[in-house]
Amino acid sequence: MGSPARIPFRGALTANPLNEPDLITHFYKNDGNDPLIGLMDIPCAEILDVGCGAGDNAALLSARFPGSKVDGITHSRAEADHAIAHMRDCWVFDIESEWPSALKSRKYDALVFSHVLEHLREPAAIVAAYCSLLRETGIVLIAVPNILSWRMRLRFLRGDFTYEETGPLDSTHLRFFTFDSSDRFLLARTGNLRLESKIAHGSFPLWWARRYLLPEPICASIDRWACRHWPNLFADQVLLRAAMCNLTTDSDAR
Repeated sequence: MGSPARIPFRGALTANPLNEPDLITHFYKNDGNDPLIGLMDIPCAEILDVGCGAGDNAALLSARFPGSKVDGITHSRAEADHAIAHMRDCWVFDIESEWPSALKSRKYDALVFSHVLEHLREPAAIVAAYCSLLRETGIVLIAVPNILSWRMRLRFLRGDFTYEETGPLDSTHLRFFTFDSSDRFLLARTGNLRLESKIAHGSFPLWWARRYLLPEPICASIDRWACRHWPNLFADQVLLRAAMCNLTTDSDAR
């Protein structure tokens, strides 16, 4: 099932001058973004994970909705070799370049952009373009890091803006977002999307109390309370859910 032969497209990875060889070999693997996937509260038959990494979100989606068909896009062949085990198809090409013909003919019930838009030159334009692949009742799930979380503010106060391999200062990040700016910027070019949910997901600095003193449910409750009241300070990531809307119907209703 993990055979490279099932990868239907290997795009021109040199089409984008930003795609230097060391970027192509980046391999992003984690446990998936469960808080983001949790915003998909009803089964979606066909899902496109844009910037799918090694398929961790696809694994979560397949476990949550066993009947769903998940496709993915990555610019790393190594990631695609792992991701295809959880997917119907996985294309290897630059998200900001021309799409393969097979993708152009597909329609999806949901698009997932989990920590990929910050890597792009024109993320709002990409969201708008990929929304053309959505069915009329489709949804979009987006997760981006919050560059103004309390952890990052402490670093900036120390004068530290050092790029790293992962995290908010990942060396391949081209755009930076906050809780306040994320939806206004990323949905700006997509007039037929309606923001349904905007969530600050992060933690309150409990330090030793979290590790040794307080039960996990109490810590989680404090985290939610802090993120709800001061989202731009305590959010590590911003989660957005938007849905396609019929502009004519919505206008008539008003």
